Amino acid sequence: MIAHLSGELARVEADWVVIDVNGVGYKVYLPLAVISQLPKIGERVRLLISTIVKEDSITLYGFMDEAEQGLFELLLTVSGVGPKVALNILSVMTVGQITGAISGERFHELNRVPGVGTKTAQRIVLELREKVITFAWAQAEHKPVTEEQRTINDAVEGLVALGYNRNDARSAAEEALRTLKDKGDTGSIVRAALKYLSKG
Repeated sequence: MIAHLSGELARVEADWVVIDVNGVGYKVYLPLAVISQLPKIGERVRLLISTIVKEDSITLYGFMDEAEQGLFELLLTVSGVGPKVALNILSVMTVGQITGAISGERFHELNRVPGVGTKTAQRIVLELREKVITFAWAQAEHKPVTEEQRTINDAVEGLVALGYNRNDARSAAEEALRTLKDKGDTGSIVRAALKYLSKG
């Protein structure tokens, strides 16, 4: 897979560009926010690349930094959200605005983006509200998301599914994690967290 492209900016259109890398032109789709940051045609540019492979096509999507790319790929994990919708969101809102809207469960802010209906906006919030907190923390700290953090997120989702308040569920899961030897076992964390929650 292509991780990044570094070459001459050969062409700029409304939502895509062509990067000339040693005589080979790569068509790359970009959020509008990235297009506005590009240098002049003929100058050098470097873009991080996410590659989407389908049966009949290979499509490249470009970003200026890891936060944009990471959020794009995170949005693609939501059912019903494809590359075009994810690019639209990143074209209209900044990374901070998107993560803030999702973590704050303000789906109406996402609903303002062209191509994002109410149901899609609600689904993005529902499916990413826990993941986006971990994503934002990793970006702020410049650290990769750890397996331990993913385990806590999975445990929290399990507890919420059982009817517990999300904040209480996270507090109980984090407390349970501190007391367990096997910190990668989501089931053990959920069981231990349920004991803490039953005491409360």
